[in-house]
Amino acid sequence: MAITNSLVTNGDAANVYISVGASAITAMYLCNTDSSARTFDIYVCPAGNSLTTLSQRVYSGIQVQTGDTYVVDSEKLILSAGDMIKANTDATNAISMTISYIGI
Repeated sequence: MAITNSLVTNGDAANVYISVGASAITAMYLCNTDSSARTFDIYVCPAGNSLTTLSQRVYSGIQVQTGDTYVVDSEKLILSAGDMIKANTDATNAISMTISYIGI
């Protein structure tokens, strides 16, 4: 099992994980490190495709209170090489995201 960490940005959704080979996402943790409640969106984008927010958003407008962590661990994602997980939030450097994955 491996992990990757990143800060989620505001504005356009940015890559937080790009699958190098086939991989299974086992969990995602989004921690609000800001002094105010923040919201985030998560998108899954197939390799070679542009992000279209309407069809690829898997979590929308999830609010995380100050100091809390939102855990996504009941749904698993199987990704092919080049598939991406993207995210954005309503304030830069307010939410850190950790993704746990296994190569398959």
